[in-house]
Amino acid sequence: MVLDIGGVLEVIDDTVFPGPWPARLGLSADEFADRLDGLPGDPAIGEVTWPEVLDHWRIRLGLTPEDAAGLEEDYWRWYVGTLDQPLFDWFVAQRPHRLTAILSNSSPGARERERCHGFEAVVDELVYSHEVGLAKPDPAVYALTADRLGVRPEEVLFLDDTVERVVGARAVGWHAVHHVSTTRSIAAMERIIAGRA
Repeated sequence: MVLDIGGVLEVIDDTVFPGPWPARLGLSADEFADRLDGLPGDPAIGEVTWPEVLDHWRIRLGLTPEDAAGLEEDYWRWYVGTLDQPLFDWFVAQRPHRLTAILSNSSPGARERERCHGFEAVVDELVYSHEVGLAKPDPAVYALTADRLGVRPEEVLFLDDTVERVVGARAVGWHAVHHVSTTRSIAAMERIIAGRA
């Protein structure tokens, strides 16, 4: 069983980030987003480091050191979010019965920041895209995750909140559920598990 993090195990609040920052900097939401873009590489596959990301934002947004520190703090508060406790508890309860893993398209620094949730202690594998140089929906990252677990594609049950990543997982043979709500996701996964029992 493989779950995503952001928007699945973590509940993300967009009022935290970008939240007040566009207005604070006198920018529209689109202008703010445009200025965050244009990095020299893709952080999700480890092509740039977190200090490089932050330096790029500081320059593009014209931030003072104090604003840069505040922006960074709000970004990580948004990124880490709050734990979906019912889903997390259900997921942890699966481990005595089956291998479990997390597969996340991640920012550099995510492993360290998300340790507050204790993910590393409750799964057999924790795959961060920025560490392995591959991101969903690249078929190679699904293959890598299954290989690390030592299972065949058809043995994997996957939960993600992004449709294209669910479609990508199904294309490589995984059983994949699109996460809309905790109750619906758990019910859908339990139906799949029961059907394979």
